[in-house]
Amino acid sequence: MNSRERVLAALNHEEPDRVAVDLGGHRSSGMHVIAYKKLREYLGLAPSKLFIYDLIQQLAIIENDVLDIFGIDVVELGHNFYNLNEYWQDWELDDGTTCKIPAFIKVEKTQDGNVVYGDEEQVICIQKKGCLFFEQTYFPFLNSNDFAFKNLPYHLQQIMWVRLGMPPAPAGFDEEGLRIWRDTAVNIRKSTDRAIYGTFGGNLIEIGEFAFRMDNFLYSLAAEPTRVHTFLDKLVEIHLKNLDKYLDATAEYIDIIGFGDDFGTQQGPQISPKMYQEFFKPRHKVLWDYVKQRAPHLKISLHSCGGIYPLIRDLIEAGVDAINPVQFTSKDMCLHKLKKEFGKDLTLWGGGCDTRSILPFGTPEEVKPHVKENVKILSPGGGFVFQQVHNIMAEVPPQNVVAMFEALREINN
Repeated sequence: MNSRERVLAALNHEEPDRVAVDLGGHRSSGMHVIAYKKLREYLGLAPSKLFIYDLIQQLAIIENDVLDIFGIDVVELGHNFYNLNEYWQDWELDDGTTCKIPAFIKVEKTQDGNVVYGDEEQVICIQKKGCLFFEQTYFPFLNSNDFAFKNLPYHLQQIMWVRLGMPPAPAGFDEEGLRIWRDTAVNIRKSTDRAIYGTFGGNLIEIGEFAFRMDNFLYSLAAEPTRVHTFLDKLVEIHLKNLDKYLDATAEYIDIIGFGDDFGTQQGPQISPKMYQEFFKPRHKVLWDYVKQRAPHLKISLHSCGGIYPLIRDLIEAGVDAINPVQFTSKDMCLHKLKKEFGKDLTLWGGGCDTRSILPFGTPEEVKPHVKENVKILSPGGGFVFQQVHNIMAEVPPQNVVAMFEALREINN
């Protein structure tokens, strides 16, 4: 099997020739730029220019030499952008390391840290001194009495998660942007036999939290349901228009379409199953049914951190094919239970290695048996793509990353 065939077999609940593996195929399976730099040095590879494609999380594009060493089977749609010199500008990390960030992002260094401004010169996010990430500082509807949301597209562009897109951003959904999307999809399909993960987004609860601020949006779900329904209807209308264009440009060339919505916390879902069923399940079904109608071959993946066990059956009924990152250290996310109850209906894309304690603070001798045990639980019958639980953070020792993939190689051999 080649990589694409391997991933598709797993998604179709067939056992591939070996475990399918993802590293950096989407925004929650990657590596912080500092961890990536250390890994390349540890592997004895040539220095990289360090292309930070996700400025917010400081995620580096994982280049082909690393993907080849670890036998990675998935790439994100914008992966090849590290070959486009015009896409990047020079940047410097706090420790003086030189790197690259997308040229369209205008970052200003201030006495408080690195900031990005919105269209009204408001600071929309900041990377405070000594901090490894950017955090959101502007919430368009925080003190708003807007109940109609007629200017929602404009307000979305004042949110860091929307404004600071990843390659091929800043290409949008106008004629020129769609040409770039299509050319990107065509070129990456020609250049690799890896499965291609197209991150669309289509976030619902997260956009509400980004727009209102998390506490206010969760309050509004209970106290102002009519207002929230209006907001979500407007949001789905925008998503559907963009989804139609996105599929026109890319569907023929990609294998997985990625949606995102963090419904979980360490202690369970942010909301009750009843709230999910009222506010989000019908809208997920609209979006995911549309994908299935337009591009039946595409597999729908949902990124949702945390303890989402009580919502999983509803997510399956809404049309999801895979969930990541399978955060099994959260409440009720026992791998045995997830595999037994949902393994025939849902691909578990993740759960391969704990990134909260084992990967950053364990030893290679602890990492290997931990990975082997998790893979033993998740791999039978297909329906499993290996990735660690979320991104590899800056402090993770490179020898632990290597041990994680060595454990996989030993399983596959």
